[in-house]
Amino acid sequence: MNEHEPLLFEGERIDDLQLMGLRVIQSKDAFRFGMDSVLLADFARVRRGSRVCDLGTGTGILPLLLYGRAGELSCDAVEIQQDAADRAARSMRLNGLEEKIRVFPRDLREIRDFLPYGAYDLVICNPPYSPESASIPSPKPSLRIARQDKDCTLPDVAAAASWLLKSRARLSLMLPAARMASAFETMRRYRLEPKRLRLVHANAERPARLALIEAMLDVNPGLIVEAPLIVKNADGTDTEEIRRIYHLNAEQGV
Repeated sequence: MNEHEPLLFEGERIDDLQLMGLRVIQSKDAFRFGMDSVLLADFARVRRGSRVCDLGTGTGILPLLLYGRAGELSCDAVEIQQDAADRAARSMRLNGLEEKIRVFPRDLREIRDFLPYGAYDLVICNPPYSPESASIPSPKPSLRIARQDKDCTLPDVAAAASWLLKSRARLSLMLPAARMASAFETMRRYRLEPKRLRLVHANAERPARLALIEAMLDVNPGLIVEAPLIVKNADGTDTEEIRRIYHLNAEQGV
């Protein structure tokens, strides 16, 4: 990207992540990140100095949140939509992270053509939640791609992760809980063994809506099911864990 290009265009805004001064550029006409990305970034195990790949980065929110947690990492972020990839790249430049977090405007199904084999400690992905045939498509292409899996299916993600990861390295993703069983089956076809599972509930009385899943490449079976993540208390207030994840107990809230 040319350093003299503008950082912000019409219809865009800069949102403060309230984390190490990091900010992200978002568009009112495109998919914007939500709680699922924040929960996934908290769930993923990332260490200082890790090499990460984010599949379908969208706004670039996951690399930014992971960088905020680890303090130092390198990330290659892949995004099929040219305008979203450009926006994410501008977010990295806004934060002075363009050398640490590189954005590739490419199709993850072609990952072997542009990213190295067996080089990453963590692959992370917040894929579209709905199969292409499961809902009425949005008239906006950017929202359709973000919500329906025509261009980013579970097999696509698993195949890319299997190529990218070092042996025993991790894939972290979030899916609707209803798709969990098929996700496990798919990952195993690509040598990815589910190792950690955490279900997300809107409150303690409701069934799980989302599933946080961590798989590892080329390891033996053995799944740890963690305590459920409850978003709201019975009175509608945020649970203590949600307050921790969002840094709401700190002097500087979100």
